[in-house]
Amino acid sequence: QVQLVESGGGLVQAGGSLRLSCAASGRTFSRSAMGWFRQAPGKEREFVAGISSSGSTYYTDDVKGRFTLSRDNVKNTVRLQMNSLKPDDTAIYYCAARKGSVLDATQAGYDYWGQGTQVTVSS
Repeated sequence: QVQLVESGGGLVQAGGSLRLSCAASGRTFSRSAMGWFRQAPGKEREFVAGISSSGSTYYTDDVKGRFTLSRDNVKNTVRLQMNSLKPDDTAIYYCAARKGSVLDATQAGYDYWGQGTQVTVSS
């Protein structure tokens, strides 16, 4: 079983930055692809960014060039650096882990989920 705990959410003005962290339990972290999803009020949960076990990353078009995803396999942590934030980025952000090593942009591809952390961007 893997447990994921997100942190780093909060309130920021448009144009500002936040860094989300996701701490994972379990000894298989280094072999797991990880992802971040978000769900805005009244909307479906959507993929934001993913990282393979080897560190390859993939971003949805909306956040390319603004968000950077990285992982630390020693600390069992992934970090999502979010810059140039917009009000449309307001959502609950969820960390997710796969049993597989290849990144996936679909919710169904992930086996474990965190509880989420709120990100609010004011205009």
